[in-house]
Amino acid sequence: MTTSWPRAYPLHVFNFDVVFNEVTLPEGASAGGGELRLCGAAFTEVSGLEATMEPKVIKEGGRNFGVVQRVGPVTFSTVVLKRGVSQINDLWKWFELVAGGATSKRLTATITVYDLRRAPTYRWRLLRALPTKFKTADLNANATAVGVEELHIAHEGMEWQPPTAGGGS
Repeated sequence: MTTSWPRAYPLHVFNFDVVFNEVTLPEGASAGGGELRLCGAAFTEVSGLEATMEPKVIKEGGRNFGVVQRVGPVTFSTVVLKRGVSQINDLWKWFELVAGGATSKRLTATITVYDLRRAPTYRWRLLRALPTKFKTADLNANATAVGVEELHIAHEGMEWQPPTAGGGS
């Protein structure tokens, strides 16, 4: 017996990029305007792409074996981005703006994963991202490694997207 399922091979996860687009929000608005590409970075690691749904537990009378579980609220983990330290400080400027009170400075982060031929295989979009922590490299006169900085971002939702027909971002 044959099946019509397409053959799906595990993907390599070392070939990716991250692009940030500015979401223009009027002050006090919860949704809004267009997007403007702010920066793209060659990150060495992205972690925390995770969503958790906390089920609501309902105890029914007369049901002594188990409980009824219903859909509950979804929470998203903090995403940690790591990259080599350079003289480009766009991520620090974003953190500094938000920490200084520019709460409407939300970004959409698009993480694109590529196959071995550099064709996009899928994307994750982090909606209304907000920097929560910036950590620069530790300085050590005896070190020989490249310095790594981290940006921690909270976001209000994740979207999975298949690759576009044209292969562009």
